[in-house]
Amino acid sequence: MKVKRSRGERIFEVFNYILLSVIMLGCLYPVWYVCVASFSDSNLLTQHMGLLLKPLGFSLDAYKKVFQNPMILKGYMNTIFILVVGVILDLIMTSLGAYFLSRKRVMFKKPVMLFIIFTMFFSGGMIPFYLNLKDLHLTGTRWGLIIPFMISTYNMIILRTSFESIPESLIEAAQIDGAGHITILAQVVLPLSKAILAVMVLYYGVSIWNSWFWASAIIRNREMYPLQIILREILMQNDTSSMTAGASSMDTEAIGMTIKYATIMVATVPILCVYPFLQKYFTKGTMVGAVKE
Repeated sequence: MKVKRSRGERIFEVFNYILLSVIMLGCLYPVWYVCVASFSDSNLLTQHMGLLLKPLGFSLDAYKKVFQNPMILKGYMNTIFILVVGVILDLIMTSLGAYFLSRKRVMFKKPVMLFIIFTMFFSGGMIPFYLNLKDLHLTGTRWGLIIPFMISTYNMIILRTSFESIPESLIEAAQIDGAGHITILAQVVLPLSKAILAVMVLYYGVSIWNSWFWASAIIRNREMYPLQIILREILMQNDTSSMTAGASSMDTEAIGMTIKYATIMVATVPILCVYPFLQKYFTKGTMVGAVKE
């Protein structure tokens, strides 16, 4: 039976659609602006004022200049290494911690959980953390961006809640068959948690892809710079000299602007392409990890 909505409800729904559409356009336009500006002619772009809805004289010069910069490709390779290895280790360590905390008969479970939650609100500080990395010989290496960040407390709590929602009868049946904890985790718990694991991949992946601070603090060898450090140099320090060599000062300023936009697109598009593949798991995984039955 179809419920007839009141006039006020219909007005509210229309207002909701309009408001959300305006917010959506406000979020999408900056991305669209950067995209079309990166394909625009640099001289026309510098003369343009106001909204930009389509490329001004289609040109791929900025992208050609970007990929001529050897540091872009090196940054990509470093970031991909940190991303792939980091996400794999993050999932392993987070799953182990979440499984331990999700079991009912665990000694000192509550004190351990409180101790872990304590780290979400208080830490030793930036300088002690850096000194620890230095003493462990993790500075000046890409492993310093992977090993200290293998577990996010927030993600582990979400994953633990998801594991707790798995029927205990399945765990007991596996134990009766002689399965140990590692076997139960690998063959029972994880296969039933694909949705929340996809969310963890997204959370960890985006965090690693966007991180730049600790890379700039502990890595001095430019050959090891991740992509975000290269992007920061181009945007914040206005360093496009390696991509505008041979151009006049006026042309350098003009093409330098489009190069910045093209670099942003090159650094952003790969991680944006991941979202459509994980979107179907995102809502389901988040709800499963957030609600305890």
